[in-house]
Amino acid sequence: MDPVSTFYTGPGELVAAIGSALEAAGLERAALRPADLAPVDEFHIRGRAATLEVCEALDLTRGARVIDLGSGLGGPARTLAETRGCTVTGIDLTPEFCEAAAVLSEWTGMEGLTRFLAGDATATGLPAGTFDAALTVHVAMNIADKPALYREAFRVLRPGGRFVVYDVLQGAGGDVRYPVPWADDPSTSHLATPEQMRSLLADAGFDILSEVDSSEESLAWFRQMRARIEHDGPPPVTFAAFLGEAFGQMAANQVANLAEHRIRTVMYTCRRPS
Repeated sequence: MDPVSTFYTGPGELVAAIGSALEAAGLERAALRPADLAPVDEFHIRGRAATLEVCEALDLTRGARVIDLGSGLGGPARTLAETRGCTVTGIDLTPEFCEAAAVLSEWTGMEGLTRFLAGDATATGLPAGTFDAALTVHVAMNIADKPALYREAFRVLRPGGRFVVYDVLQGAGGDVRYPVPWADDPSTSHLATPEQMRSLLADAGFDILSEVDSSEESLAWFRQMRARIEHDGPPPVTFAAFLGEAFGQMAANQVANLAEHRIRTVMYTCRRPS
């Protein structure tokens, strides 16, 4: 198995663990909405709030066809489908995530607008020019061949389509403190700098419309999350469902990495020229 996929693959029964935690919290599956799953399926810094910013940047119309490269458990895909009325195809390297994402879409009534395929985001095999928009959220940190990722996003987009990247980048403060939620050590961590990102996206053929650094908001988000957990206890289901007992240390390292400027969170809005 690919080492990145191995990192994200838990001990099994991921769907059962999520279902049991929701039931213990008194949340009925029949009444679930995508926002109810945000603590576990919006697996990126600033969670659903950041996803809504991505939605806004994509500037989608109802019925738009969207591809999510590195879709994880499908949180962003379901949020896009629910709030924008678009259809979303998710591609993820980890089969367990795709299987769980499909079930979570059924639980939230989003199965008709989302589908999830196990595959390589750098070579999806999907037809060129198929999608009106594309996104990737906290994915490229695990991908060494970033030129291939952004070329693939360009290829599957129609001319004039938007591509939004929201990712963790290398900061000026030094090496990342590990473990972090995307890697136990540097062997599967491949961070680009903001300068490199601009070149990568332009080299793939994209026009960069905007670049928004949210690092300070990200640090505040982590601190607010820690304060809520200390006051109210953790949510019924969290990223620990698949990251295990190390998640606490990972979260603490993220706070240190942001505070020490070792990492940045940045969103790029791009367009494939018409």
